[in-house]
Order: sequence, then C-alpha cells, then structure tokens
Amino acid sequence: MLCDIYKGTKKAEMYLYVPLNNGFKDVPNQLLESFGELELVMKLELTKAKKLARVDAATVIQEILDKGFYLQVPPASWNGSMSHVKEES
Repeated sequence: MLCDIYKGTKKAEMYLYVPLNNGFKDVPNQLLESFGELELVMKLELTKAKKLARVDAATVIQEILDKGFYLQVPPASWNGSMSHVKEES
C-alpha cells in the first residue's frame, strides 16, 4: 500500500497516514483542523513486514483500509514520578 505521511504545525510528533490516491477525503474535518497547516513528510510503501519506528505496519494498513487514514499520536511522556504506585510489602 502506498501512502503519504503528513505532520502538522500544531501537534508535535503527531502524524497522519493517508492512502496515496485518496488524500484527505476520509479524514474528519475536526481532525484535519487540529493539525494546523499540513506538511508532507514522506511517501511510503507499506507492507506488513515493513518496520516502522513506533507502530506496527500491519496495524497502520488495517486502519487505513477500515477508516481511510491512520493517526499516529506521540508516545506518552514519562515524568519520572512513581508517587501513584503502591509499594508491595
């Protein structure tokens, strides 16, 4: 599957994958607006065996087939605090 990957000016480390020939037609307007101005990061050929940095390629492909796009969100940030974890005795 060929896809375009975009990033926006408003959300750091958030990426939108869309099928190459489909563009943004299946992406909700509210989601598009939340990105700000979109910039093409790359064109990519996705296969289930393709290694991606933060997500399984098969998941991306399935989401694109089901919804027409895939939204990659930033990883949860680690603040180093363990105060909410109960110690076991």
